[in-house]
Amino acid sequence: MITERQEKLLDFLIREYISTAEPVGSLALKKVCDLEVCGATIRNDLQALTKEGYIEQPHTSAGRIPTRKAYKHFSEQLEQKRQKEFDDFIVRQVRFAHEEMAREMRRMEELMQSLEQDNFFEILITIEQWHKKI
Repeated sequence: MITERQEKLLDFLIREYISTAEPVGSLALKKVCDLEVCGATIRNDLQALTKEGYIEQPHTSAGRIPTRKAYKHFSEQLEQKRQKEFDDFIVRQVRFAHEEMAREMRRMEELMQSLEQDNFFEILITIEQWHKKI
C-alpha cells in the first residue's frame, strides 16, 4: 500500500516519463511536484515505490521508470477520477433540475392561488414551456 505522498510522486513520475521518455530522478521530481519535502524524503519514497514494484531503476546512477504495475495503477486512478467527476456532474444536474422544478411549482402555485381571467393565459404559457422542456 502506498501513501498519499507516494501516490503523488508516482503520478508525477509517470507523467514526466511519458513526456520525456527518460528515467526520472529525484531532483527532477522535486522540481515538477509541489511537495514540501526534501530530496532525501523523495528518494526514500522512490525506494519504497521500487520495493512495491511500481518503479524500477535501469542502473544505479539513473532515475526511475514506471513498471507495468505503475501504468495499471495510473490508469485505474484516472478512471476513478473520471468516474467521480461524472458522478459529481450527475449530482449537480439532478440538484439543478430539482431546484428548477421547485421554482416552477412555486410559480404555478402562486398563479393558481390567484386564478383570474388575466393569469389563466399565463398558466397556459407556463404549461406549454414545461412541455417544451420535456
